[in-house]
Amino acid sequence: MHKDDQMTPNERLAAFFAGKEFDRLPAMPFVVTVAGRVCGMTHREKRSSAKNQAGCQIGCYEKYGHDALTVEWGLHGLAMSFGSETNDPEDAVPAVVKYAIDDWDQLDQLDIDKVTRHPWYQLNLEALKICVDKMSGEVGTNISFPGPFTSASDIISINKLLRGIAKHPDKVHRLMSIVTEALKVAAKPFVENGGGIFLCDPIASGNVISPAHYREFVKPYTTDLWNYIHSIGGAGGYHICGDTNAITVDMVETGCDMLSVDHAVNLADAKKLVGSKVPIIGNVDPINTMMLGTTEDVSNEVKLDLRQCYDNPCGYIVSTGCDIPLNGPLENIDAFMNAVRTCAKYPLDPSNFSE
Repeated sequence: MHKDDQMTPNERLAAFFAGKEFDRLPAMPFVVTVAGRVCGMTHREKRSSAKNQAGCQIGCYEKYGHDALTVEWGLHGLAMSFGSETNDPEDAVPAVVKYAIDDWDQLDQLDIDKVTRHPWYQLNLEALKICVDKMSGEVGTNISFPGPFTSASDIISINKLLRGIAKHPDKVHRLMSIVTEALKVAAKPFVENGGGIFLCDPIASGNVISPAHYREFVKPYTTDLWNYIHSIGGAGGYHICGDTNAITVDMVETGCDMLSVDHAVNLADAKKLVGSKVPIIGNVDPINTMMLGTTEDVSNEVKLDLRQCYDNPCGYIVSTGCDIPLNGPLENIDAFMNAVRTCAKYPLDPSNFSE
């Protein structure tokens, strides 16, 4: 437990969800990509072994005392199991360089039985087990888990996927069905070994597809996935990057347990729409504030977010709007946690985060 806290994350979240008193609001900044740098490793070193993946998450927790660990199976995880290939940069997040399929006629080549056998899947499952074994008495561990539409865009190129919505909608639906069944297979061992599911689907953003296309090609499959995760005893949060204002209600209707929103979404607006249904997570700007801003900027934006959402009926978890970039100043993560500990201590007092 962090020296400046009075409760462990497990104790704090148990009280938070039960509507009881806690020492401060939960804080879950996305300390995922940057975790290696915090612990003195390049991103390649971090992702090279289960020991390093787990060790970096544990090391970040020991430094910052935030309220969840997150193992980085990542956005490309499922696509890699299907045969997509990524590059191997020394100190950046890998990108897809070869897609599993090039044409819609190749859908039959996608083999769900391969999903949990892929080395990257096995590495992250082992990293999860290490985190749970060492830390479960104090803090929970989530898996950074790709959403259905983003997974599809890494299996066939995003350009072909988006054109397919107009030209081959039946084939897009078939791919989405395959992906969803594969994600169920992937989720089961993670949940059975104590992991929470943090579902991230950035290509489903309102900056990429229309609300109508979200409702037809994403929402039904995401709903099916959450239903399955709940059926096996799992739970988690749902995040889509960018502008999701027009689909905020739809996202919650998929059945997610918590809603995470990017900095493009006004927290007060989200609170009005869905605050009586789910806890809201968010949303300090990861680029302009966490990467490019000063520690004072970070503190000020935490206060702004608190003013907008501290009184959310189902609760508010302070977070960043997305993953913290690799090359930002690490002192800004300290500033984020310091601001939460100073301004969001219980009982919550708006004068602590006034302008």
